[in-house]
Amino acid sequence: MADTEEKKIVNKEEQDEVEASPDVHFEPVIKLEQVEVKTNEEDEDVIFKMRAKLFRYDKQLKEWKERGTGDVRFMKHKVSKKVRLLMRRDKTLKVCANHFIAPDISLTPNVASDRSWVYSVTADVSDGEPKPETLAIRFANSDNADEFKAQFEAAQAANKAGLKETKEDDQKEAKKEDA
Repeated sequence: MADTEEKKIVNKEEQDEVEASPDVHFEPVIKLEQVEVKTNEEDEDVIFKMRAKLFRYDKQLKEWKERGTGDVRFMKHKVSKKVRLLMRRDKTLKVCANHFIAPDISLTPNVASDRSWVYSVTADVSDGEPKPETLAIRFANSDNADEFKAQFEAAQAANKAGLKETKEDDQKEAKKEDA
């Protein structure tokens, strides 16, 4: 009996020690300043956003490679009104697709699925340098895939109209310079 009483006393002393420990606070050795990170998305508005999975076709291995899963967005520039497709991976936020939505890109349905589209771009800048890519984008269901196609075609039309305006402005400036 005396043995159990001693254990109770020892346990009570241990609890007191744990509860009585002071709050320990250490000052940082180096103070870090907050750095503003630019994503080049500050001058753009999101006009479409949807979750998808992106694949690229590797011509050497003749197989599809997964690029990443995340939100595909159509970004419209506030000044130039050009629309581009931008997709970042979920957790790392690394860019896996970044290209201008040119009027000559054609979305073709994937042979194996009604919820994915295949298309080719002349200059995808997701790896830092522009290079031609064949991409496939897959959605959760066919309704989302159809909505993506409609928004993609609307963005193509907007970019085509913007290109016409730019050409007309360039022609007017050339005439002014000649005069």
